[in-house]
Amino acid sequence: MERQNNTFTSRKIPWSNKIILLIAGIIFIASTLRSPLTSVGPIIAPIRDGLGMSNVLAGFLTTIPLLAFALISPFAPKLSKRFGMELTLFLSLCVLTVGIIVRSIGSLPFMLIGTFMIGIAIAFGNVLLPGLLKLNFPLHIGLMTGIYSISMNISATIASGISVPIVEKTSFGWQGALGIWAILSLIAILFWLPQLKSNTSQKQLDVQRKEEKEVSLWRSPLAWAVTFFMGLQSLLFYTTSAWLPEVMGGAGMDAQKAGLMISLLQLSQLPMTFIIPIISSKLKDQRVIVIGTTLLYFIGYIGVMFSNAALFPVWMIAIGIAGGSSFGLAMMFFTLRTNTHIEAAELSGMAQSIGYLLAAIGPVLFGLLHDVTSNWTSSMIIFIIASLFIFVSGMKAGADRKVVN
Repeated sequence: MERQNNTFTSRKIPWSNKIILLIAGIIFIASTLRSPLTSVGPIIAPIRDGLGMSNVLAGFLTTIPLLAFALISPFAPKLSKRFGMELTLFLSLCVLTVGIIVRSIGSLPFMLIGTFMIGIAIAFGNVLLPGLLKLNFPLHIGLMTGIYSISMNISATIASGISVPIVEKTSFGWQGALGIWAILSLIAILFWLPQLKSNTSQKQLDVQRKEEKEVSLWRSPLAWAVTFFMGLQSLLFYTTSAWLPEVMGGAGMDAQKAGLMISLLQLSQLPMTFIIPIISSKLKDQRVIVIGTTLLYFIGYIGVMFSNAALFPVWMIAIGIAGGSSFGLAMMFFTLRTNTHIEAAELSGMAQSIGYLLAAIGPVLFGLLHDVTSNWTSSMIIFIIASLFIFVSGMKAGADRKVVN
């Protein structure tokens, strides 16, 4: 059921103030979905030392949000049905802002509580934004998903890049490097306030529920294919970010150059997170993108395993392009394989719940294999196996079908 007087379904986007505010709100929300997380990794050492944490607990800081994603994602669509998508997103931004502030207070209990609050809040944005785009821009899904995806990834790259300078060049310390992102979430709240006027009423939701088929996506093979594709690309992203610098160090590369390689990988992702959603929206069948993405994953990871350090920039670019492509495609599957924004939110919730559980397992398993075998080659096999399963799940998810017929 479309909203009444919804002007966003016309062939050309009418650039009214209302739509400009909506797009700006989406961009700012997307910008808050990764930056509070990627700001942690580069300054984990001063955080650990400042709070007197063990290495295990310090590593757990990056796992807590993933566990929160897995726990909360299935409930996000249900709460949005009850309270309306716009209001639910607004409340999640408020929780995110409080979580960022609490995390940066400077004590271990507040650090853990704030990190979990951040994970809960981001889970709502992750799940609901694809449905929101399908509802408001049904004829411009590719463009809007591209804008949403690249906004999220640019802010993530900036956050990971400026954390260390804030710690080393200012008096704010690691608390300031973490707390500064509350400013961004406050800006997102201000830009999102006008959307509360469009919040779907309970009466509208009741009518919509009656018109929609009652179906469990958990019984849909296609929904599971999308879920595994989402989860496996997340596993590759988080495991690569966590461990590839160590792998390159084992190949004789110094820490500074290894950091530059990861930056090159992240920069290579950015154009694809914008381009792939637009391309995939124009194709009925996305399996050709899956094939190209998988080949680049194989080329990049096999290159890291068996070539010398001089060729690492080539492999980083290959992995980055593949990662950006698979992320953009995963976001598009939520809308391409569903009929309504409610289905899109439900599929997004399912995929991100299971997907982030897989993502949380990846870095732990990678490190465990290294500890057992004392070499990186056995651990790198995880990347090859995950790439193979991305191909299998992607070929099913990329076919022109819907999770609910």
